[in-house]
Amino acid sequence: MKIVFRRFDTRKKRTPRRRRRVWRPWQAALLILLFLILIVLALAGVVLAFSQYGRYHLQSRADSQAPSMEGATISQEQAEEENIPWKEGYVRYEGDIYDYNSDIMTFLFMGIDKRDSVVQRQEEGVNGGQADALFLLVLNPHDQTISVIGLNRNTMTDIEVYDEDGNYLATREAQLAVQHGFGDGMEESCELQEKAVRKLMYDLPIHGYCAINVSAVPTINDAVGGVDVTVLEDMTQWDYRFTEGAQLHLEGEMAYTYIQRRDTGEFASADNRLARQKQYLQAFLQKAIAHVKEDPTSVTDLYNAISPAMVTDITLDEVLYLAGTAAGYRFGEDSFYMLPGETVMGENGYEEFHVDEDGLYELIINVFYEKVENGESE
Repeated sequence: MKIVFRRFDTRKKRTPRRRRRVWRPWQAALLILLFLILIVLALAGVVLAFSQYGRYHLQSRADSQAPSMEGATISQEQAEEENIPWKEGYVRYEGDIYDYNSDIMTFLFMGIDKRDSVVQRQEEGVNGGQADALFLLVLNPHDQTISVIGLNRNTMTDIEVYDEDGNYLATREAQLAVQHGFGDGMEESCELQEKAVRKLMYDLPIHGYCAINVSAVPTINDAVGGVDVTVLEDMTQWDYRFTEGAQLHLEGEMAYTYIQRRDTGEFASADNRLARQKQYLQAFLQKAIAHVKEDPTSVTDLYNAISPAMVTDITLDEVLYLAGTAAGYRFGEDSFYMLPGETVMGENGYEEFHVDEDGLYELIINVFYEKVENGESE
């Protein structure tokens, strides 16, 4: 038998190499662009989801109870006798009938006279810090407007007085700003201040509060690229650049100086400072609205940046909803109101701002009510 030996090739067969894909510059750029678009869409989706959650959260806690407009509320019996439209809460002002706009949302903003970069809880119940700046921000979805009401810190009103251990002592008439001091410097102080403002404004519903230490002013100011102002009064004792009439671009500590400093030895210096705060806030809000339109995610960055110096019951998702909503609203020079009244020197040597009740009543009607025509509000 013939034996045949076959030769086996033990060498590895070469696997055909795949052709390496060469990316042309325009293809690589397109891929990067698509990747960036996906990231932006993902972030936008997160912001939108948070925003919608904030909307439902705010609506669920909103208080639609109308203010207590004493002496002007129309009873059903009166309406029937006069053959006029009626709904619970209707009020009469200068011969016309008005209905409270329950869709309005109102927020209290407080500037606390503390330079601490981080809010600290106070053990003694009288060191919470005074609210040197007080503003109500009003969002009206019916006509898509933003209104701001400036409250004088020295407004005389009823406040609750507590001792160092937090025990209630009495309710006394005093400057509005000191109410924040009777608390822990955090939520307790804010709730006391909100309650005092609400009572001052005829039990006006307030949907949230935000108290910020003045140490955060430079951060807030620079977040919108600074603010331009024409200096309203001579302030060269704090900064040589602050001559009356000077046109300045406020950056960093300049913003703090402009809206916070005042000569306490000068009569009505708080009024002059409030005028500066009004001027600054008008310019700031216009820049902030434009900034949010350009970059909606900037709200999150600012919220996180100032959080250590802030106490608020407005959550981030609510802020995103409010910022997105307000960005489409109108805010102009006619959108800012000041609490009407007069500053006098009190018997105790401290300035007192006495509210013009008729003017306050008219202010609340103009901002929070709508005229009723044929049984329906306009």
